[in-house]
Amino acid sequence: MTNDDSRPTSPTAGEPAERARFYGELITRNAGVVAEADQQALRAATILVAGCGSIGGAALEPLTRLGVESFVLADPGAYELNNLNRQSATVADIERNKASVAAHRVRAINPYASVEVFTEGVTGQTVPKLTASCQVIIDGVDVTTREGWQAKHLLHRHAVQRRLPLITGWDMAGTQYVRCYDYRRVRSPFAGAISMRDVACLDTWELLRRAVPLRHVPADMLAEIRANHARTDYSFPQVAYTAMAFGVISSHMVVRLLAGRPVRHHIRLDVHQETRPRGEQWRTRARRPVELGALLPDLLRMLLNPGADRAPR
Repeated sequence: MTNDDSRPTSPTAGEPAERARFYGELITRNAGVVAEADQQALRAATILVAGCGSIGGAALEPLTRLGVESFVLADPGAYELNNLNRQSATVADIERNKASVAAHRVRAINPYASVEVFTEGVTGQTVPKLTASCQVIIDGVDVTTREGWQAKHLLHRHAVQRRLPLITGWDMAGTQYVRCYDYRRVRSPFAGAISMRDVACLDTWELLRRAVPLRHVPADMLAEIRANHARTDYSFPQVAYTAMAFGVISSHMVVRLLAGRPVRHHIRLDVHQETRPRGEQWRTRARRPVELGALLPDLLRMLLNPGADRAPR
């Protein structure tokens, strides 16, 4: 855990009144959309953002602007140039730790925010501290490596233990699939779909298939998977508007969860399909079962050979 990013801004003489004025002005345009009780819940809450890249980074800024003032951020990774097409970073941030950069970004919006940073990411040593004070978890932990899946499963196990709602998302071409595991009610990680043994034995493609129901995978992503799933050097395509869609959806879900109101557990927003003319929409729908049928033999081979780790990047 870094020291410079773990402390809130030091108080100065007269700060309480100044801070109150700042916060009141910051959230004044929320009035009429965000109820006063919901606003109070946002300000009182601590949000854990585990993984501050595409998913976590997309949620962080809208949550800060909505009025969340306390965050716990965890990410062991540093920004690379290829992240800049979709993540909230600049060239100056390349090779800097993502959680540390995210903390500075939060304070650039609200200098009174309290941000605790764990540059080690989610580990057996850090996860009790990460989850100790939060009320909601944003899970943006990497899924392209076995180590990432082990960290993600560890996070979900602790969310189950502490009965915390957890929101995660999956970028698939133009589709953002958002999944809420409300571990106040769901009593097994990933609602029983992925076990610790699965993480140890299955390849990342099969883990992804279990995490994301096929009905939510768009036709263009099915075609992409069919063409590239055997490549060990394959990198998933990810674009800015799909990643940003997670921030749009998840930030409102956090408001509802903190207010004690229910949310849908599965939300799918297909930006590509929503913007296509009606005729093209129908053609895309017709193409989906064709792509799924063509991919089926490869899915069966993956199921019959679960130990072969063809990891997407």
